[in-house]
Amino acid sequence: MVRQTLDPWGSDAVKDYSRLTQEFGIEPVLPLIPRFRRPSHHLSRGIDFGQRDLSRVLDAIDGNKPYAVMSGIKPTGDYHLGTKMTADDIIYFQSLSKKATAYYAIADVEAYSDNGISFKDSAKIAVRHVADILALGLDRDRAVVYFQSQEIRVMRLSSIFSRGVTNNMLKAIYGERQIGLYMAALVQAGDILMPQLPEFGGPKPVLVPVGADQDPHLRLARDLAAKYQRDFRFIPPASIYHRLMLSMTGDQKMSKRAEGSLLTLSDPPSLASKKVLSAFTGGRDTVDEQRRLGGRADICPVFELYKFHFALNDEHVERVYSECTTGTRLCGECKHEAAGLVKSFLSNHQKRRDSLMPDARELLEKSAKYLASAGR
Repeated sequence: MVRQTLDPWGSDAVKDYSRLTQEFGIEPVLPLIPRFRRPSHHLSRGIDFGQRDLSRVLDAIDGNKPYAVMSGIKPTGDYHLGTKMTADDIIYFQSLSKKATAYYAIADVEAYSDNGISFKDSAKIAVRHVADILALGLDRDRAVVYFQSQEIRVMRLSSIFSRGVTNNMLKAIYGERQIGLYMAALVQAGDILMPQLPEFGGPKPVLVPVGADQDPHLRLARDLAAKYQRDFRFIPPASIYHRLMLSMTGDQKMSKRAEGSLLTLSDPPSLASKKVLSAFTGGRDTVDEQRRLGGRADICPVFELYKFHFALNDEHVERVYSECTTGTRLCGECKHEAAGLVKSFLSNHQKRRDSLMPDARELLEKSAKYLASAGR
């Protein structure tokens, strides 16, 4: 059996999610769903499939105690639907308690190391990214947004952590990489563990929502939390993992590295509609075969548009799946319905986002002032 690899900087899709539990120690999320009073659509539809120490966050929610939700965005282009999945989880878990604070890192160090994006360009791109997540529903009053390169605590932690790792340890987690990516990984560990510093209230549960391919960063952060527990009293960060969305060509995960096969939140609605109409599907070669054998919704990126983002409710997802797999729904009609949902969403989202650009700049400025004064 070939061992799976998880590459946070690659574009490969995960082949077998069930094996991640065995190979990487990711626990199933399903047994914890009854603890949620109102499960998100990610939970109810099986999109969020795995977790580490999620029960610590649920204990904090039940006990009305502080916790943090931490993630970020690499400013290398427009928000795409894969990125939106992480944003949806950040917003959901922030909404579960007034004691929750969202920390959102603009990963400009990683953007420079991995993609050669200058810090100046990252700053320009980031404003739109922040407006995107505000338009999706982030509560700005309980959010801290910052640039990695400008947050001294993150950079200081990454320097401290560099003494606690070896080249062999990083190679075991990430494979052979350029030094800049190893440094970016240490900076991300600083992002993940910063909310537990004394100036932010000290040790607390921190939940990091990510795609399955980002698990190497969580394993590194958890190792470092244990290694530096005596110095900082870190609690190992918790994580929840969502499935990776297929690209419109169906052969890899949706990623900025494959621009022609992704849908972004900045696509003109008419262009996005055309992308959906020309997308790969799990349909059969002929109408007769489709009617007789049914479609293959499980390998269909168009069905994922319904399931992951745009279906009106869970019953809508179930109906599309049933009609597809029983052959009563053909790919053409399915694409046209999905294209209409995508077009409507993007039109409304872009109007909200554009109106929130001043709010995004204000949140960045407000966060910078808060971080500068924290701990004084």
